[in-house]
Amino acid sequence: MTRLLTPGEVAPWFHAAALDSNPNYAFNSVGGRWIVLLMLGSGTTAGGQDALDLLARHRDMFDDNHACFFGVTTDPQDAAHGRIAQRLPGMRWFLDYDGAVSRQYGALRRQAGQDRYHPHWLLIDPMMRVRRVAPLAEGEALFAMLRTQPPPLPDIDAPVLIVPDIFPPAMCRHLITLHTQSGGEDSGFMREENGITVLKLDHSHKKRQDHVIQDRPLIDQLKARMAQTLRPMIQRAFQFDVTRVERFLIACYDADQGGYFRPHRDNTTKGTAHRRFACTINLNAEDFEGGELRFPEFGARSYRPPTGGALIFSCSLLHEALPVTSGRRYAFLPFFYDDAAARIREQNVGYLAPDIGGYMSGLQEEAAE
Repeated sequence: MTRLLTPGEVAPWFHAAALDSNPNYAFNSVGGRWIVLLMLGSGTTAGGQDALDLLARHRDMFDDNHACFFGVTTDPQDAAHGRIAQRLPGMRWFLDYDGAVSRQYGALRRQAGQDRYHPHWLLIDPMMRVRRVAPLAEGEALFAMLRTQPPPLPDIDAPVLIVPDIFPPAMCRHLITLHTQSGGEDSGFMREENGITVLKLDHSHKKRQDHVIQDRPLIDQLKARMAQTLRPMIQRAFQFDVTRVERFLIACYDADQGGYFRPHRDNTTKGTAHRRFACTINLNAEDFEGGELRFPEFGARSYRPPTGGALIFSCSLLHEALPVTSGRRYAFLPFFYDDAAARIREQNVGYLAPDIGGYMSGLQEEAAE
């Protein structure tokens, strides 16, 4: 980008190495709270140390609930000399040594034949929209603005669709039985590393047991039921015609294991870019506590479809499965897309890590009718 962002723009998403933390931190996962982003460049630049001193004076504001702070440095000496440090909760630094993040935000620009850095502050709201851009010298005013902001959990309905009575009770019970008979397998999640989609297992991020349905007659029965009861409702609500289904998967979140899935989006890698809508069909909503879905960018409200009912939402929405606190939550979790997205999936096959080729082929791609 050749300019700074302006208020009202959506903050660009990126992945970058975080100091003393995740080597591929997903900035898109931090919505749902106020964010102060400091494009520092280097602590040695004019005003850099003053900005760091200002940040230290306002340390109390960052708790990862109301607000969090992220700094961006392009100077390896900032970390080596202790000018910056990760301080949890609430304060993290990105190591942008190749300048990719800084360029994305217009802080690093080519001017008169050389790269020039434009350090500045940004205040980003819980929906990840830029609210204020300020030069380093106006940081105090930006912090004053943050202190006047309300809690980041307004009463806003997320753009989701809930449709009851998709699966009848007998079908729900049958799917639960299949899972209990198999016991399920530890569930991973997709992450992009060096341009390749890889399967990761990390219980600090996700704890769930999955069973992939292989029975052909049952798959056909599930497809037919969704085509009759759910596909028309998705078309009505979102003007999108589902023609493809990815995976016929029964999931279990077990309170004894602390089952949960931390905030994430479902289509942020090349291997998942084809996904358009996620679907959660609860199979036993009366038998567990906790386990609701929440969309942090839209507030504190949580969503819990009834037994046999579906919750449909865009794969681009930040969402989390809250911890199950009692019992076991069973759910059927397909993804939906169309023929155009199927072509994207086919084009991106080469970006899948070799060890997940079998995994992805096991999550069947099916015509929806």
